Amino acid sequence: VVKEKNRMGECPVWEERENALVYVDINSQKVCRWSPLTNKVQSVSVDACVGSVALRQCGGYIIALGTRFAFLDWDTQAVTTILEVEQDKPNNRFNDGKVDPKGRFFAGTMAEETAPGVRARRQGALYTLFPDHSVIKQLDQVDISNGLDWSLDHRTFFHIDSLAYAVHAFSYDVHTGQIACPRVLYHLEKEEQMPDGMCIDAEGKLWVACIDAGRVIRIDPETGKRIQTVRLPASRITSCCFGGKDYSEMYVTSAYDGLDEATLAKEPQAGEIFKITGLGVKGIPQNFYAA
Repeated sequence: VVKEKNRMGECPVWEERENALVYVDINSQKVCRWSPLTNKVQSVSVDACVGSVALRQCGGYIIALGTRFAFLDWDTQAVTTILEVEQDKPNNRFNDGKVDPKGRFFAGTMAEETAPGVRARRQGALYTLFPDHSVIKQLDQVDISNGLDWSLDHRTFFHIDSLAYAVHAFSYDVHTGQIACPRVLYHLEKEEQMPDGMCIDAEGKLWVACIDAGRVIRIDPETGKRIQTVRLPASRITSCCFGGKDYSEMYVTSAYDGLDEATLAKEPQAGEIFKITGLGVKGIPQNFYAA
């Protein structure tokens, strides 16, 4: 549905109040918004790689860029830094993020590659930014902090560390925002490659984007089993969210960075955004950062 190609399209968020899909192109340092009514993409350029975007209660967005949390005012394009983390790790940047049911913004970091396929290990962390702008570190020694969401009863937090090739579940205290007691929920099979972004549907099942495997998979957190696979016409599938007027459509982002010329020739749709319909299940609205 979005033909404008992204180097590293990520973190799609359906914004009901604008009837639009908001997402980032990490490597192009842009926050984008696509309207299905006009089929136009608007974008705001920022001064660092932007890993994630989320809705803000009072309008505009909260973003995680470089190693900073910031507000983005869409109309003025002004970026206002809230705070910075990991100033001792110049090679790190924020990656995926999402707002919890109480309006706290969770976002994690990762080390950038220093050469193709070369990355310092366990340099990342997972942070929670509270509405009063205080921050806590939830996890340390993460490789690539990625997809995240909460169970429908808000008692479980789901998180992906991509290089662990697994989805982890944690007990979640919705009152304090603290996570505890990690366990492996699902370990990806070889052909599923590496897990990236993730979202939950209205039946409490998880959808995981499999980068380099050209698919999203549906996992039942109760049984820890894969129950559905949807293949897409691009291999570097990065993330997914539900949207549309009744949240029955799934939007899926992809990337073309990391593909050689021969693969790009075979994948003319790499970097585009796809819409999956007819899944027979709906999503739930996104949470707003409560400040």
